[in-house]
Amino acid sequence: MIDPLFWLGLSLLLVATSLTAVLVAAIPALQELARAARSAEKLFDTLSRELPPTLEAIRVTGLEITDLTDDVSEGVKSANQVVKQVDQSLDNARIQAQNLQVGTRSIFVGAKAAWRNFTRQKPARRTERLPSNEKPPLTLREREVLKQENRRSKAEVYRVNDGYSDAASWETNFDDED
Repeated sequence: MIDPLFWLGLSLLLVATSLTAVLVAAIPALQELARAARSAEKLFDTLSRELPPTLEAIRVTGLEITDLTDDVSEGVKSANQVVKQVDQSLDNARIQAQNLQVGTRSIFVGAKAAWRNFTRQKPARRTERLPSNEKPPLTLREREVLKQENRRSKAEVYRVNDGYSDAASWETNFDDED
């Protein structure tokens, strides 16, 4: 029976030696694990203190960016309206300038024709005129022809590209009437 007791004692000794070796080897690992746990605890504590204000700041920044985007959009719309108004004003100014050019040209042509008419020599007057009550009445056909001659279309009144040649033709027509 000695034999089994010997083997039991020897196995208990080996188990105790093994446990001691494992314990000695595990102590530095457990110390490192404890240090890592303290570092993780400090990290989580810092995150719990710093993360909510940071997230709140990010949320507020997002809202401010949204407000600024809306303001910029309104500014762009306003600028677009101003550009349209300026464009419309430029178109109106261009049309008024064209009308002024036509009116000025018409005034110059009229003044030139009046000056030529004023400075030309008058032909000798005819003395064979009928008294106003002895003129023969005009026929309907003659009245229509006179109406057509006296009527001028809008295009004839405001010729844009004819220049000052209107004065010469007007003077010729005026001379033909005398």
